[in-house]
Amino acid sequence: MGKVAVVTGAGHGIGKQIADELADVGHKVYRVDLPDVDLSDSSAANKFFAEIGPVDILVNNAGGVVGQVHHPLEEITDEMWAAIFGANIMSTFHCTRAVVPGMKEKKWGRIVTISSGAGRSVSLTGIQAYATAKAAQIAFTRQMAFELGQHGVTVNCIAPGFILSNPSTQKQWDGYGVEGQKKIIDAIATRRLGQPSDIANAVKFFAAESSSWVTGQCLSVDGGHSLF
Repeated sequence: MGKVAVVTGAGHGIGKQIADELADVGHKVYRVDLPDVDLSDSSAANKFFAEIGPVDILVNNAGGVVGQVHHPLEEITDEMWAAIFGANIMSTFHCTRAVVPGMKEKKWGRIVTISSGAGRSVSLTGIQAYATAKAAQIAFTRQMAFELGQHGVTVNCIAPGFILSNPSTQKQWDGYGVEGQKKIIDAIATRRLGQPSDIANAVKFFAAESSSWVTGQCLSVDGGHSLF
């Protein structure tokens, strides 16, 4: 039987692919993204979840670098830092907090957060707040897995490698130039970039009934880049 799923940041790229594939396997999928709902705002997030009712599967995909590029740390303003934390860790916190009561009542739930290889290592673009917020998502996953496991709720996250999924990542990729691109490919065991479907496949595993004894994990889906 299909479950009720919410995928945040579902307007394009990885989020859209995840939403499409969860729908393909029979789940009722609610897609949420800017500018319709700003999930970094707790009131907006609470209103959205109150309107749709209990959720079985939550995929925290919303996030990103919110248009920022690298600057030396001494040039980072409070507003720049807060914007990335809002888009990534605060949205994850708000959405997770909103769905937990319903999952506890049903004694079943799946929460999957899309972190990043930057959260396990460093940001390739040097954005300090992004790497830090993504690492925070991984820590939040572990803590929530510990707290919610007794209620039948699993909490896991995925750390994608480089995925060409939207205009921002395409611009980043183009900026590396031929030599930089070759260096990145050579550091991936499978010698290819990832596709949004690679991430969606991992989400479907974590969201399945059969993964009920898997929780608190951060799975690198990066073609083996994290091996190096």
